Amino acid sequence: MHISDNQISYLAHVRQPEQGPWMEHALEDHLRAVADLAADFAALFGGENWANAAGIWHDLGKYRQAFQSYIKKASGYDPEAHIEQGQGRVDHSTAGALYACQQLKGAGQFLAYLIAGHHAGLPDWNKAEAGEAALSNRLDKGAEKGYLEDALRAVIPQDILQPASVQSQLSRPLGGVDGLHLWLRMLFSCLVDADFLDTERFMDPKRSLSRQGGWSIRDLKAQLDAYMAEKIRDAENTAVNTIRAGILSDCRQSAQEPPGIFTLTVPTGGGKTLSGMAFALEHAVKYGKERIIIAIPYTSIIEQTADQYRAIFGDAVLEHHSNLDPDKIEKESAHSRLAAENWDAPIVVTTNVQLLESLFTARTSRCRKLHNLVNSVIILDEAQLLPPDFLQPVLDVLRLLTEHYGVSLVLSTATQPALGSVKDSFGKIRLRGLDAKQEITSNVDALFSAMQRTEIHKPQDFNVRRDWSSLASELEVYPSVLVIVNSRRDARELYELMPLGTVHLSALMCGEHRSQVIAAIKRRLKAGEPVRVVSTQLVEAGVDLDFPVVYRALAGLDSIAQAAGRCNREGKLDKGKVVVFVPPKSPAKGLLLYGEQATRSVWHGQESDLLSHQLFERYFNQYFSQETPDKHQILPLLTQDARQGVVQFRSAAQRFCLIPDSGVSVLVPYGENGFKLMDQLRHLGSERWLMRKLQRMSVNLYQHDFEALRKLGAVEELQPGIWGVCVTNAYDEQLGLLPADALCSSKPEDCVF
Repeated sequence: MHISDNQISYLAHVRQPEQGPWMEHALEDHLRAVADLAADFAALFGGENWANAAGIWHDLGKYRQAFQSYIKKASGYDPEAHIEQGQGRVDHSTAGALYACQQLKGAGQFLAYLIAGHHAGLPDWNKAEAGEAALSNRLDKGAEKGYLEDALRAVIPQDILQPASVQSQLSRPLGGVDGLHLWLRMLFSCLVDADFLDTERFMDPKRSLSRQGGWSIRDLKAQLDAYMAEKIRDAENTAVNTIRAGILSDCRQSAQEPPGIFTLTVPTGGGKTLSGMAFALEHAVKYGKERIIIAIPYTSIIEQTADQYRAIFGDAVLEHHSNLDPDKIEKESAHSRLAAENWDAPIVVTTNVQLLESLFTARTSRCRKLHNLVNSVIILDEAQLLPPDFLQPVLDVLRLLTEHYGVSLVLSTATQPALGSVKDSFGKIRLRGLDAKQEITSNVDALFSAMQRTEIHKPQDFNVRRDWSSLASELEVYPSVLVIVNSRRDARELYELMPLGTVHLSALMCGEHRSQVIAAIKRRLKAGEPVRVVSTQLVEAGVDLDFPVVYRALAGLDSIAQAAGRCNREGKLDKGKVVVFVPPKSPAKGLLLYGEQATRSVWHGQESDLLSHQLFERYFNQYFSQETPDKHQILPLLTQDARQGVVQFRSAAQRFCLIPDSGVSVLVPYGENGFKLMDQLRHLGSERWLMRKLQRMSVNLYQHDFEALRKLGAVEELQPGIWGVCVTNAYDEQLGLLPADALCSSKPEDCVF
């Protein structure tokens, strides 16, 4: 409504249109709308009364005179007043948390986490770890300062103070003590998404209307069925294509089975990307699932899978990276708050990091999407890459999703990891695994036997390392060859020794660049033209290349199997050639080193069947045993004192970091519109549509590499926490984003700042 001089009202938000007077968002309207929407979201898991109460009380503190004075301050209305963090801001979340505790006693403590955290994020309870930010401390301080009493002096409608949702019996938390943290996160997600959406309706009606999708799972299934029918009709009559058709049939048949945990074990080149989607959509139609979520291990390959799905489903596909997220921005604004993704699409392609860290996060904007996992099908692609040192909390939360939130989980891989429960030598459970799994394909052993298309050549002596120069000379004899190395630096060093015309692929190239290069490689291979490619492991999943010869630096057995899947993929040769070599240096530490060590162990004395299906059980048992499954002690923070309502959300989130040096995402000016899009970000801010476009123009750098570029003045901050390249010579058409040492060696006349 328009603001009138003689009208007194309690405000939740204000905005000024491009033309006309300031507009106001009535507080009681906002509270009721958020309560209703949050309850609708939570109804899918029986938490509607809890979510309604959280919604109706979440902004109770805005009735405080201090907040109303602030939003209506003499210098004019403040459209950012509802953003709680920052100097001079008014605390409007603690009063509602205090009121929940007052009204509901012990049960109110659950709501207090949600209400007090709806801006700052889910808090720790204990002061020992969180200090002043601990929920227990905030409630004490808020009570001392009279925040609730101040709010209750206002004239507040009775249906807000005593909503019907708290008059009836509140449901018990799902999953018991061990599941309390996930249940609270799900309710929190319902609250903050409802809050974001209702705020957006007022602050940005045009953007709000753009969210209307109108897709149905049944229609998407029909689109896939039509696409697959055409693909099968046009496919060559080969043994490999016959096997792929059988896998597709197995997926459609197994989709009729009741919801639960499934494994999809398909050799590389077996078409599991499309067959897995066929299972998911068939299963979703059969059992009324609302969304398909595909999680992929590497940001560097997500574009390929998303492109493949987008060719079938169009705009129904949301591609969500980990790199360029508004929720990573420390300074929250109205724009960044509204830009955070809530996965409002029927098909979401994301990364393991984005999915798994969201299930343990404390951040408001990253929790926002979680309620959209409920009643979905989640496909974990390349499931063997689950992190060993976080394995127990990850498996526990996946089990909770399947048991209490209507999720059907598909563990999809060519190299199925050993994720069942494990006991130590004394009979004590060492790992609580996913035991109730059902395999989708009908005969895994026969399938792997039929799909053998390569000969694997292992190193004669694992103690003898190859140097890049001699390897480059060896590779020159092959007109077409793919060589996969373990790091970006290795790729660059080898590429620089290769003949002119060799193609380089690494994650120093932005997603759009990689997609175009991979498409060009495919065209050359299809035309029978020679092509040599030096790549990092980004080609090992989701990239359908078919080379006669593949070289692979020694790595985990699963990586070697994936590399072999890029060799003689279509089975047109009798056997393709895969050569495993020992690179000049091993990985310094971490999962790559664990994988290499486990491969050395299981290949010791093994002269044949080097990638046999049975060998992987030994490999993964050794691989996962190298780390404690809850090395970082996440679960004690979440479950140890949960019976007393004590959960250390923030401390657990800080420890649950899958990539310790996750680095900094930097936007690069790739293509003719690169600088233009970056300039739009500078002037428009983090608009949702713009952030989605820019995902494909980002490169993730390690912190020290980023600092070196910043010291040179090669990057600038376009928005708070969002960096972009600002020189024309920093991005190379072959190598991607150049490191600082390469820029320093450029001729001065080549540098344009």
